[in-house]
Parts: sequence; C-alpha cells; structure tokens
Amino acid sequence: MSSPVPRTIRKLLVANRGEVARRVFRTCRSMGVATVAVFSEPDRGEAFVGEADEAVALGGATPAESYLRGDAIVAAARASGADAIHPGYGFLSEDARFAARCAEAGLVFVGPPPEAIAAMGSKLEAKRIAERAGVPLLPTREVGGRHGSLEAAVRELGLPLLVKASAGGGGRGMRIVRAASEVDDAVASARREAASAFGDDTVFLEPYVEAPRHVEIQVFADAHGNAVHLFERECSIQRRYQKILEEAPSPALDDGLRARMGDAAVRLAREIGYRGAGTVEFLLAPDGRFHFLEVNTRLQVEHPVTECITGLDLVRLQILVAEGRPLPADALAPRRSGNAIEVRLYAEVPEEGFAPATGTIHRLRFPAAPGLRVEAGVADGSVVGVHYDPMLAKVIAHAATRDEAARLLASALRRTRLHGVRSNRDLLVGILEDEAFLAGGADTHFLERKPPGELAARARHADAERLNAVAAVLAAQARRRRDARVLRTLPSGWRNVPSQLERVELASGGRTITVAYRLARGEALLEVDGERLEGVVVRGTQPDAVLLEVGGVLRRFEVHQVGDVGFLDSALGSSAFTELPRHPSPQAELAAGSLIATMPGIVLRVCVAAGDRVAAGDELVVLEAMKMEHRVLAPHAGTVEAVRVAPGASVTAGDVLVVVAQEETAGEVGNA
Repeated sequence: MSSPVPRTIRKLLVANRGEVARRVFRTCRSMGVATVAVFSEPDRGEAFVGEADEAVALGGATPAESYLRGDAIVAAARASGADAIHPGYGFLSEDARFAARCAEAGLVFVGPPPEAIAAMGSKLEAKRIAERAGVPLLPTREVGGRHGSLEAAVRELGLPLLVKASAGGGGRGMRIVRAASEVDDAVASARREAASAFGDDTVFLEPYVEAPRHVEIQVFADAHGNAVHLFERECSIQRRYQKILEEAPSPALDDGLRARMGDAAVRLAREIGYRGAGTVEFLLAPDGRFHFLEVNTRLQVEHPVTECITGLDLVRLQILVAEGRPLPADALAPRRSGNAIEVRLYAEVPEEGFAPATGTIHRLRFPAAPGLRVEAGVADGSVVGVHYDPMLAKVIAHAATRDEAARLLASALRRTRLHGVRSNRDLLVGILEDEAFLAGGADTHFLERKPPGELAARARHADAERLNAVAAVLAAQARRRRDARVLRTLPSGWRNVPSQLERVELASGGRTITVAYRLARGEALLEVDGERLEGVVVRGTQPDAVLLEVGGVLRRFEVHQVGDVGFLDSALGSSAFTELPRHPSPQAELAAGSLIATMPGIVLRVCVAAGDRVAAGDELVVLEAMKMEHRVLAPHAGTVEAVRVAPGASVTAGDVLVVVAQEETAGEVGNA
C-alpha cells in the first residue's frame, strides 16, 4: 500500500452544533487549526457560534433546513476558506454522499472513506460483511412490502422479535414484537419513524435477546495499514433504546472476552478498508456469547470515557488520520488507566415517560473537581426547543476505581445548578447510587426493572420539597422587605397583635403547596400543607439565600428568582416554584374529556374524527417531538366530540388535541 502525501489542515468547518461543535473546536485550538461554525436560525445566539473563529448562517429552523443541507455546508466551507469539514456525530456524519461531495469540492472529510460509510450505512449490508469477516451475529430477515414476508420471518426467527431500521440509529425505527399480531403495526410504525429520521424506511427483523448488555469497541485505522482497538465501552443503561450512561471498562468483560471482541472489531474494520474513528457495537448475551449489531462510522457521543481511560484525544487522532498521517505510537499500543463513567443530561421528564422538556436555560453551573469533565451544548440564555435532540450536556468522571467514579459523578450532578427546564438529573443520580448498578449487574432492561420515578425519588431527600418551599417563601418575603418603600424592617403580613399565619401558595410540578409562616421576635412558626414543621429554626433570610437549622443541622438554601419562578438548590435537592397570586383572575376551564398536549411538538397523524367511538387505549393523535414519535391514547371508552388539531400543526404544552366524552360517566380525564 502506498502511503498518502500528508495534507495539513489549517481551517476546519464543523458541520454540527452544540456540544459537538464545541468539543471539536477545543481540539482544533490545541492543534492551531482555525475553526468555522455553521448555524441554523434558532442557534444564532448559541455558545458554539461565538466560540468559532468564524461562523456562517445556514438559515432555516429544522435540521432539514439547516444541518442536513450538504450543499449549503460545502458552500459555507468554500466561502470561509476552510480546507476540511468535520461532521461531528449525528446529522451528516454517516452520509456517504456528503463525504463524497466534500472530496469532489477538494475538501478533506474528517471521517472514513465514502465507500466504508456506504457499506456500514445499511445495517443489513453491514451484517453481510461482518459474516464474511467471521464476526458472530444474529440471523436477520429483511421485511418486504407483502404481508406474507412478515409471516415467513416470524416463522423462521420465532418470537420475540426486534424490528430495526436499516439506516441510522439512536433507537429510532426500533420496536419489540412479542406476539405475531403486533408485527404489522410495529413494522409500519418503525418505517414511518425511520423515514422521518433517516429518509430511508427499510427495516428488518432479528431475534430479540432478553436481558443483554450493550458493549461497543472503539476502533481506529489509518491509510498506512494500521488498525487497532482502544478497548470497550458499556452502554447498557438506556431509555427508549437510547444510551443515557456509558462507562469504560465494562464490568462484564474479562481480559479474554475483551480480546476476542476487540479482535473481531479490528477484523471487520480491515474488511471494509476503514480509516479514522469507528465503533463496532455488540450485544452481549447472558450466556457470554456476543453478537454483532452495527458499525457507527463516526465519533460516538460517549467517546470521552475512552479518552479518559487511555489519555488519547480521539478528535486529534481523527484529524491526523484525515491529513494522511499514521496513527501515533501511543494509539498503536494503548494502555488503560482507571475507570470512567459518562451520563447524558437531558431536558426531559423521566416520570412522564421521558417526555422532552422545553424552555430557556436561566442558569447552568457545573462544579469543578479533579477527574470531572463536562461537555455542554447550552449555556445561560440558551433556548431548548423541539427541533433538536434534548441533550443538554455530558458529564464525565474519571477515577482509580469504578465506585469512586460513580461517587464523584453523583456528587457533581447533585451540585449542578440547572434552572429553566426540567431534566433527568435526579434519575441519573439514582442510577449512580443504585446497588445493582454499583455491583455491575445492569443490562438493557435496567430501567424496566427499576422504575425511573422511584430511582429519581431516591436521589431527593424526603423533606427536600417542603423545606425548599419554606425557603422560597422566606426569600420572597425578604425580597419584598428589601424592595419596600416604607417600614422595610417589618416582615410582610406583620400585625400588632399576632393572629393567623401568613399563607402563600406555590405551584410545583403540577401540584399546589401551601406554606404558612409567622416571623416575630426571632422565632418562626412554619407550616407546609397544614402540617407544623417541628425542629426548624430560621437562622437567616436574604433574597438569594436562606439559612435554616433543621434538627440541629444548618442547611443553606440558594434562591435564584427569575420572574415569578423561584429556583431552589440545597444539599437536599432542587426545586422550582411559582408563587400563585392571592386573587387569581378567573379562567375558562377545559371541556370535560379534553386531552391536552404534555409537550410541544408537531402533529404527525390524527387517527380519529368527531363522532367516532373509541375504546380505552385507542390511538388518537401521534406527535413528533425531538425526533421521536409520541402516541396520545384514549384514557377510556367514549365518543370523540371534537378534534382541535390537524396533521402538520405545531402544538405547545397545554394545547387541547381531542375531546372525548366518556361513556356513562361524564367528567374530566387526564392529560395525554
């Protein structure tokens, strides 16, 4: 093999957004490479745009109008004088046509050759190549358009089955089938989602392995004949088939199994003539056998854990290989050191089926500590909308042992200040402190056995909400006293002759909390929802901080007020409260039977019309939010009285979708 002539990259455009772009920029700065950002209209004011040396607007709001426009990105590279494009991870990173377009334009594509991307872009083709390379894999059947082919696949493969999209990943276009009667609907739904996410509705079936672990091997190859693996990552803890926690090394692998999986991954990389960074994903069955899943022909979201245990900068290696240089010696003979765990901090509500959350980030602060690494795509003022993945940041801990890494990461999350959107933070803390996880026994069904709501609740002190509510009210009282024009030394609600307590109602998470208090002569009388708080002494109140002595322990409560919302943080947990007006204006109530949107999104399908009779569980409306389908089901049998939305319509949380009159018994029903 003739060695390529090195081509030095001097200016690099990152065809991605958020934390992806910021991550690549960081390595570029360390290598002296100038950077160019591209951005959609909603991202115009985001942090990654300001961090680049130059930036080019793509226009549009949705990915299809911006980051998926290969022609516009190549034009931006030419206009800015960039000589290379890094696709990041996601969007066009695994698009062979885009890689070829870069080469045609004389631009270096920081990724594998178009041929390798094309070969691995189809999971079906990837499986055929893996079989040729002697890599273990599960049997598969491609699904045609005829009902008979589905029946044949079920007979051949048995149940349960997994429906998977041939293109793309991230859990989109994936469905579990446990009964033959479910196959048609599962295939149709997977095809719709795959077509929406990847522009390719090809799906296939394979046997569903119960209670497996998800283990992937990081591979690297150059144009000089070198191909190596940089050990494994375990990504078994997932929600909706998407990873939320990754670690290296895997607690499930011994040295022998690690070597066999690594060798299989390298064989496959050589078989397809790979170059650059790639990840070979495997399913590890309970019996110790492993099966090939797919190859991600790009850098993975979870690459920081590999960087932590090897000390290698994977983006730097990507750039060196793209320049035509050989992999350096430390990459050809990698060494492991310690344990690393990464969690993905999402704007979502685990207790509500991981529904995505939207809003404005008012404050985002991560603690600093040795061994702690944060890669955030948002900052103060960032708007979390419906067009992109709801990941806010990746938080990574590296320590000598797995237990230490988990403890450091849980502590960092507890001390993180995140104001403005709901998140999965408490769930992540609950996982990191769970005994089964710490024992190394997690598989892909972990969150089915451990309800997310229960795990999240464990991360919060039992009295966190009550004491945070008291602190919020006392801080608001101090704020009013500070802003008063006269008698500012007197507490609000003060009377010459003490009588009833001052009462304040707060809204939090869909419920109302009533705090009653009286402050006089250094003493405090406190009640929450009519229950007296014993053993709580007020030691200090300021608009932005309250000091309470609880059972002899001093506790500080930080208060961040934004408009009518107060964000509370303490060692007990975090809360957000809205103080309700004492004399609310009358509002029209929802019609009985109203089903409302619990998240902003786009209406994909409306499955009913006014006058239709429905049974409990019938599909009424399908929304798309953050690239995932969300089904709105009838909570009971009844008749559709009204349909308030149409396909293609944008909805926000609280919008009425459908009104269903309940059979026999009238009355309001729960939200969608």
